[in-house]
Amino acid sequence: APCTDCSCSSGKETDKDTNNTKKKDNGDRSFIPKIFFGTRTHKQISQITRELKRTAYSGVPMTILSSRDFTCIHPVVSSSGSSRNEMCVELLEGKHGKSCLYYHGIHKLSEHHALQSAHRTYQAWDIEDLVSLGKKLRACAYFAARELMLGADIVFCPYNYLLDPQIRESMEINLKGQVVILDEAHNIEDCARESVSYSVTESQLRAAREELDFMVNNNIRQKDHEPLRAVCCSLT
Repeated sequence: APCTDCSCSSGKETDKDTNNTKKKDNGDRSFIPKIFFGTRTHKQISQITRELKRTAYSGVPMTILSSRDFTCIHPVVSSSGSSRNEMCVELLEGKHGKSCLYYHGIHKLSEHHALQSAHRTYQAWDIEDLVSLGKKLRACAYFAARELMLGADIVFCPYNYLLDPQIRESMEINLKGQVVILDEAHNIEDCARESVSYSVTESQLRAAREELDFMVNNNIRQKDHEPLRAVCCSLT
């Protein structure tokens, strides 16, 4: 049976604000932590959410954080390969006089889940479910998933969303006082190593050295560029 401390016990979603707090009878606020569930791959998230759907906690508010590679539904951006992030940002900033109509429709997805919860038909979902619904409602699944994080009790995401400080900042993830579960945690060491590693070819190093030579020879911020040139020379 469901526990008595979370929103699933009452049969309806507990009122929440953006700080994930709940008012007590005496007017005070008690902090309710979120559960951040990190996995190695997106496929494992699908397996976890499928199991969650079979439990008494299927109706608990949740979301899945993932990259644009899995959630972008814009016909041009989603087919652009490695430049999805850049094209998405350009559309959001309106650089070329165009904007993303899917981004302006993210409230449709949020309202859909709110209605499901109100009618007690809310169930755990997968990325594919959100993307499919996003296409139907013409709403961005990527940003909708981030917006749903505000009211979610459980947040599923890959390891690097929890380990990489830059991703945490960009996704507005604050782990202080929260519950963090790492599935197959023995993979954390490799994931942490990958997050601070970078692969570079010899030709890229030589090209960088040539550019830095030009900078130094033309007295362009020599103090900054000379040490960088020395690093390229030592590596090559």
